[in-house]
Amino acid sequence: MRPTRVRLGALLAGLALCAGLAGCKPPPTDAAVARVSLDAPTRGPSAPIPSPDTTGAVWASTANPLRLVYGIPGQPVLLAIECLSPATPEAKLRITRHAPADEGASALLALIGNGWIGRFPVDATEIAGKSFWQGDVPAGQREWTALKPEREATVTVPGAGLVRLNPSPLPMALVEACRGEPPKLPPVETVQFTPELSPIP
Repeated sequence: MRPTRVRLGALLAGLALCAGLAGCKPPPTDAAVARVSLDAPTRGPSAPIPSPDTTGAVWASTANPLRLVYGIPGQPVLLAIECLSPATPEAKLRITRHAPADEGASALLALIGNGWIGRFPVDATEIAGKSFWQGDVPAGQREWTALKPEREATVTVPGAGLVRLNPSPLPMALVEACRGEPPKLPPVETVQFTPELSPIP
């Protein structure tokens, strides 16, 4: 495993401890998506879906140290962000909105928060037999600053509702690590160890 992946994995694992997952419910996982039918209709455009309730939703690390998922513990993932080609000029962040997308469709995903507005192109992409919204965006784009942990951010895709992103240091840490910037660790006193937590599969 490359040193960058090892360092990033350790960083995200440490930050996950201060994310404060409640109770003993497991974090959101991709496996949960398979239990819910999100298939888009085979004919005509899909009907718009309502905005999901994100009360209690959290960011969580995955088995891939370069990937984070967002959702309510024990329920299907709502959003995922993954770093590709970290710490290189080609570094990109792959953002996936886990909502049904019609085959061949394209749209602009709006990421809004902390005084920033990003509009990222996304396409209908088949993942595990289902079609979701996904796009690759250069990690260096300033609009990723919308994910700073000071305030909540939102993600909107036409027809897929609005997802409120509860503040967390994890997504911006991933963005900075993907760019190759030195990690900005939280103060030691803010890190809380929760023995009940277990890593996502």
